[in-house]
Amino acid sequence: MTPAVPGSALLDLVAVMDRLRSPGGCPWDAQQTHTSLLPYLVEESYEVVDAVENGTRQDLREELGDVLLQVVFHARVAQEDPQQPFDIDDVAATLVAKLERRHPHVFAGQAAAEDLQAGWDAIKATEKRRASVLDGIPLQLPALARAEKVLGRLQRGGLDDPDEPGEELTEEQVGAELLRLVRRARAAGVDPEAALRTATRALEVQARRAEGAAR
Repeated sequence: MTPAVPGSALLDLVAVMDRLRSPGGCPWDAQQTHTSLLPYLVEESYEVVDAVENGTRQDLREELGDVLLQVVFHARVAQEDPQQPFDIDDVAATLVAKLERRHPHVFAGQAAAEDLQAGWDAIKATEKRRASVLDGIPLQLPALARAEKVLGRLQRGGLDDPDEPGEELTEEQVGAELLRLVRRARAAGVDPEAALRTATRALEVQARRAEGAAR
C-alpha cells in the first residue's frame, strides 16, 4: 500500500536499519563497514540495470529497494564514525542542496541555459574546483563506460572532435562490431578491457597536457 505522505515509508526503513545495526539486532549487519559493503553496492547497481533492460516492473521495484538499502546502510555506518559522523538526514540535505544549486533555472529564477549540459558542467566544475574536465571520472568504471565518459567530457570541453557524421549506426550494428573486435582480441591473446583502459589513459594524458598548455 502506498503511504499517504510520499516518503513516509523511508522513515520505517531508517528505523529498521537502526534496529538491525544496534545491540540486539543482526550480528552480520553490525559487523559491516563501508569497505565490506562495496561489493553489494556494485552488484545491486548492476541488478537495477538488468531489471530495466530485461526484467518486470516488480523486478525493478525490488532492485531499486536493494540499492536504497545500501544508501541507508552506509549512512547508518557513517553515523557511528567517532570523528566525522553523519546520518541519512545529512545525506539527504546535501543532495537537496546540490540539486537546487545545479538547477538555478528551476529554483533560483534564472533563465535556462541554451545548453543545459554545459551549464551543469560549469556549475560542477565551480563546486568541486576541478582543474580538468576529466577530474571526477571514477577509475573503477568498466573500461567501455569510462572511455565513453572520457570522450563525452573531452568533446564537450572542445578537447576532442567527434567523428564526422557518416552512415547511421544502430545499436545492433554497434554491438555486433564491438563483439567482432572482442573476438579478434581474444584470438590475438589481447585483453580488450586492458587495451581500452590503456588507450583511454593515453588520451587523458594528451588532453591534460593540452589543458595545461592552454592555461
